[in-house]
Amino acid sequence: MEGPTEATLPRRLVAEALGTGFLLIAVVGSGILGERLSGGSFGLTLLVNALATAAALFALIEWLGPLSGAHFNPLVSLALAFRGDITGRVAVAYVPAQIAGAVIGVGIANAMFDAPVFAFSTHARSGASIWLGEFVATFGLLGAVWTCSLLRPSSVAGVVAAYIGGAFWFTPTDFANPAVTLARALTDTFSGIRPSDVPGFLIAEIAGAVAAVVTFQWLSPKAKEVAQRIDIPIPGRK
Repeated sequence: MEGPTEATLPRRLVAEALGTGFLLIAVVGSGILGERLSGGSFGLTLLVNALATAAALFALIEWLGPLSGAHFNPLVSLALAFRGDITGRVAVAYVPAQIAGAVIGVGIANAMFDAPVFAFSTHARSGASIWLGEFVATFGLLGAVWTCSLLRPSSVAGVVAAYIGGAFWFTPTDFANPAVTLARALTDTFSGIRPSDVPGFLIAEIAGAVAAVVTFQWLSPKAKEVAQRIDIPIPGRK
């Protein structure tokens, strides 16, 4: 999530779609292969899934951050637009690009492992504890992005990747991303989520993001002024 170059908006949209697509390829693909090779061990499959996702996410942020900011998440884009780092027009354009990239990524991952390209998931993920976990996962992710992108931008790739990899284990879900949630409803594999469970996840994610923005805006009211004064690059700022 470094400051993007002077790429035109269409190029930035392609970069966001590409990055979100690769993120879903990593999530779904590692889930499929992990499940096939783990001998029925859920814990081993989850470990493989977490490590592969964290590693891919770090690489993707470093790779595509200079081109689009490497948001790969509608809530990140909207939060940064609220803060003024990117315009509302750019954020609104990013959202469908991220969702489209995520859906394409799921289809590619399924196809690579000879699963149906798209199939509605039957993996149940519902209930108050699950929604609380998704709230916590999203709150932490947005809090990390909000703070580190302003005050320690060079740390964003590592912090975000480590947080997501860790949250695979300390929350019951760790989707923390509406584009990811919608796309994962289209794979009936380890990483999937039943379409009927998607609305609960989206509500929890939005609530977690709003709570994070309110909390960290209050915790660091002068952060943006400090970052501008010492010339720290802000993601998306021209």
